[in-house]
Amino acid sequence: MPGPSSFSRFHQYLSSSVGTKLLIGLTGLLLFAYLILHLVGNALIFAGADLFNEYSHRLISNPLLIPIEIGLLLVFLVHIYKTVRMLIANTAARPVRYQKKAYAGHTSRKSFASSTMIASGLIVLVFVLIHVKQFKYGAYYQTVSASPVRDLYRTEIEVFQNPLWVAFYVFSTIVVGLHLRHGIASGFQSIGADHPLYTRRLTAIGIVMAIIIGGGLGLIPIVIYLTH
Repeated sequence: MPGPSSFSRFHQYLSSSVGTKLLIGLTGLLLFAYLILHLVGNALIFAGADLFNEYSHRLISNPLLIPIEIGLLLVFLVHIYKTVRMLIANTAARPVRYQKKAYAGHTSRKSFASSTMIASGLIVLVFVLIHVKQFKYGAYYQTVSASPVRDLYRTEIEVFQNPLWVAFYVFSTIVVGLHLRHGIASGFQSIGADHPLYTRRLTAIGIVMAIIIGGGLGLIPIVIYLTH
């Protein structure tokens, strides 16, 4: 009988607990990198309508946009699927939650952010769906110019004139930050970057980046609402 093929062994590895954590970590870090770019792009709205619309037009007219969006969607779906599978496997393995115990010389890595990863992830999923619906497929206006392009600036200003949408976005971006608070450090640890020398540094970096991304994304609708 021939042994399992390389593809079969690779599939078995990715289906294992170690492979699952690795995929969750890698996809999470890719989404983290995307959020950095997304924040920078969104912040251009403060540079004025012309620059923001020019940026968005160049983005949506890029022929690589569709394959990038498909790849991003696959990364997002794999991240969700593997996280849910890991949760189900962990629940089946431990039907009764262990009681918290204190051990001398050991500190738990448990935090509010880490213990609410599933809940915050579900909220982020709903937020992403609404966000895409409102801006990618939302109200379409064209700029008044010799070469008209989509006036996404106007669409965004209109959405954030509604205080309820502002509140929703601020809440959702706080949840995004909370999810990143644990997810960034956890992602690096999942790919093997777990060592007493720099684990604390990664945790600190994760907290700082979570504040920058979550706070930055939440600040945009607030500033727009207060200045328009």
